[in-house]
Amino acid sequence: MKIKLLLLFLCAYSLSFAQNPDGLVKWLTFKQAQEMNKVQQKPFLIDIYTDWCGWCKHMMKTTYSNQGLAQYINNNFYPVKFDAEGKDTIEFKGEKFYPTSKDPKTPHQLALKFLGNSLSYPSTVFIGNNLEFTLLTQGYLDEKKIEPLLIYFVENVFRTTKYEDFADKFTKTFVDTVGAKKPMKMYTVKEMQALQKKKPKKVLINISTGFCNSCKVMNKTTFVDTSIASYIDKNFYLVNFDAESNDTILFNNEKYFKQPINGYPLNTFAAKVCGGRLALPSLAILDEQLNTIDVLGIYQHPKNLKPVLLYYGGNHFKTQKWPDFYNEYTAKQKK
Repeated sequence: MKIKLLLLFLCAYSLSFAQNPDGLVKWLTFKQAQEMNKVQQKPFLIDIYTDWCGWCKHMMKTTYSNQGLAQYINNNFYPVKFDAEGKDTIEFKGEKFYPTSKDPKTPHQLALKFLGNSLSYPSTVFIGNNLEFTLLTQGYLDEKKIEPLLIYFVENVFRTTKYEDFADKFTKTFVDTVGAKKPMKMYTVKEMQALQKKKPKKVLINISTGFCNSCKVMNKTTFVDTSIASYIDKNFYLVNFDAESNDTILFNNEKYFKQPINGYPLNTFAAKVCGGRLALPSLAILDEQLNTIDVLGIYQHPKNLKPVLLYYGGNHFKTQKWPDFYNEYTAKQKK
């Protein structure tokens, strides 16, 4: 049975391709996308096509005509449809780009900027909401291929992890689930506090929500990774906390409950342990007295998390600055 990304709703096409040659995505011009981004930052999805490209048309007919995918793209991206052989002058990030020739089937300067000498169509360029990080994918993207790319940019995973690393863990979470490892023991806040009285340890509070897909990837692949699982079990209590929890949480003799945070109903305990720096997923690191000593926002791949665990679990943070510790750690890994 094919497993779909839960956030992307499964549905049949509501309109035929003949009625919607551009699919169901609400495509913008570069000018429109950049003006809108000044008001609200979102990542860009740039579909690079040509009029003669059959696979470009097929991608419009299939991937971009999937109502769930199109809705997700419309809500979370500024999608731009760009004719690689167009004849318009385009301004992008303060620079003007021109057609290289008036002749047909000649590449636009902006197409050359994005694609270099690899003029293959369709090509899709994803640009982070900072308008700096860019990822180029070439060839036809079906639903299965485009899903992790969308999540990678919408949930800012690009800020912490290489795409290849995230895509591998994404596949293990949602597609190749046969033989998946059993999750580590995760405690509730109440269980953790009871254990803390008997045997104090540092605490990892893993904060996620049901709508966060990179949270699901992190929950199912990061904490079960053999390179860190035993170290976590020995040196930390791992708490799993749903930021949308309706429960009243008693923590350090204070009560926390669900209420609007930045306009969205979340449990205030999540904001408390993150010191107001809540990003999904978040991993709050607490000392033995249950004081927050660091917060890791956004998805954490096992190989990125391991040195952080060693830094705090081994108490190196008390005597050594993080850059110095990390430089020593990476030097050892190269030997």
